[in-house]
Amino acid sequence: MDFAFTQEQEALRELAHEILADHVTQERLKLVESGTEWFDREVWGALAQANLIGLGFAEEYGGSGLSLFEVAIVLEQVGRHVAPIPYLATVVMGGMPVERFGNDEQRHRLLLPVTTGDAVLTAALIEPAGDDLMDPATTATKDGAHWRLDGTKIAVPAAHVAERIVVPATTAAGKVGFFLVDPHAKGVDLQREKATSGERMSLLVLTGAMVEERDVLGDPVAGREMLTWTVERTLAGLCAIELGVAAEALRMTAEYTSKREQFGKPVGSFQAVGQRAADAYIDVEAIRLTAHQAAWLLAQDLPATEEVRIAKFWASEGGHRVTYAAQHLHGGIGVDVDYPLHRYYTWSKQIELTLGSAHPQLVKLGALMAAQGA
Repeated sequence: MDFAFTQEQEALRELAHEILADHVTQERLKLVESGTEWFDREVWGALAQANLIGLGFAEEYGGSGLSLFEVAIVLEQVGRHVAPIPYLATVVMGGMPVERFGNDEQRHRLLLPVTTGDAVLTAALIEPAGDDLMDPATTATKDGAHWRLDGTKIAVPAAHVAERIVVPATTAAGKVGFFLVDPHAKGVDLQREKATSGERMSLLVLTGAMVEERDVLGDPVAGREMLTWTVERTLAGLCAIELGVAAEALRMTAEYTSKREQFGKPVGSFQAVGQRAADAYIDVEAIRLTAHQAAWLLAQDLPATEEVRIAKFWASEGGHRVTYAAQHLHGGIGVDVDYPLHRYYTWSKQIELTLGSAHPQLVKLGALMAAQGA
């Protein structure tokens, strides 16, 4: 693949950066974080007006017909500006499965409001006691013209503002289905959770929640393939956000160490500081290379299971090293919770742990290699 952006992709990157830089100021971040939603609707509206929310959806659903790779470009800018918006949840976790596996009625009903900024989607992928995302403990039982859902999901992003939540659940004979759950429906209980970054998430408890046939996504016995498809794209999206987080943390560090003086010299001129920053730069470029490779392969609908796991390894391991080095090189101010760098550290830590940190990715890669050698 060619890792250079096209003119159109570069223009997209600049547009996303401009909108987010104009709106996501330190004052605005503090205001949003002091509220209850953890959702900057002003920024969301600006992105929708520029058609950056729907850019990965087909034109007939209000989008621009672009791919996951272009979505990843925007996600990188979301990470660079630590923007409190449900872009990953809405576009990648919720919207893309609807477009890929939904019927025409579902796409028009759910995606058109998303592209205009009037609706949010999300997905509930994680369960309390399950490391294996492919084997949900949540169950779906056919009940006349409806499906009855029972189970618990944790760390569901943006569920409190979502129109629908994509919920994978195990059906009869161990199959998996995808169900579009209304968060306000009877039998659905959302309990507030707070992530490492401060992001508002939800504990989703389903107790006999009834889902109509019109809200069943795709084939209810072929959902394991849909789940794999969704998890891989979610992982690629997390890597894109981490790229932005790590790159901006390093930029802030370079700026700080070039101005902060000790013994009459900028601390950035000291060999130990330069070596630490150089190592962080290598990690950022490794995150960039692997994140772009994973997103590009998925955008082309090419097999990318190994590449996605490699990208998540680097996003977790490399991102941890970069933000830790950034704090260290900032000295005491690096751990000040009121200093902007603190957000980048907590965002990076959350991304590192979401859907598996570095070690679980290596375990997955080892299993894939063993299976290929068998």
